Amino acid sequence: MDLLPGVIKEANRLFTVIPGQYPTKTVYGERIVSKDGRALRVWSPYRSKLAAAILKRASIEFSRDYHVLYLGAATGTTVSHLSDLLTEGTIYAVEISSFAMQRLVALSRERSNIIPILADAFHPERYSNIISDVDVVYQDISQRNQVDIFIKNCNLYLKEKGYGIIMIKARSIDVNLKPTKIYKMVKQQIIKDGYEIVDYKNLNPYAKDHACMVVRRI
Repeated sequence: MDLLPGVIKEANRLFTVIPGQYPTKTVYGERIVSKDGRALRVWSPYRSKLAAAILKRASIEFSRDYHVLYLGAATGTTVSHLSDLLTEGTIYAVEISSFAMQRLVALSRERSNIIPILADAFHPERYSNIISDVDVVYQDISQRNQVDIFIKNCNLYLKEKGYGIIMIKARSIDVNLKPTKIYKMVKQQIIKDGYEIVDYKNLNPYAKDHACMVVRRI
């Protein structure tokens, strides 16, 4: 069953279809299988919170020509699967770690739709000369001020009819509060900052104390 263009679900497993213009090989050690003449990469929800959110049926959509600002790209695990989907689009992959950036740059040499950006996402104005308005702002950052970072980037780069996806890491915001309390506080802040909550999914059991929120500008 195809959940999204380029995403296949079989039982409780997800796969992305490797586009013809990219090498048919593993990116980070994931399995590759062949089905109906297509090469598929296993997309584990335990390694990618975006995969977990899709399995949870979050209201997420990606067209092949979408431009995505990805905050917290790390070494490119989830970025590589988005690269499979956005065959006519672009992923602006922002990462603050120079060590992780080395692998991200290597990945971008094989996949032309990934643009790696070594930067602090708390200062989105610093990469304004590199990116233009995007259809989606996606964030997966483990910082106390993760919501502030998300809103700043959405305010600066998100198209009027675009949407944002934030993976909330409750324990990174406050280890002393229950995750449900954190999620409620995040919802209130997002609404206060001029966005509506389109969807919300708790990502247990795939990612403990994590939730996915999909938002749009009001």
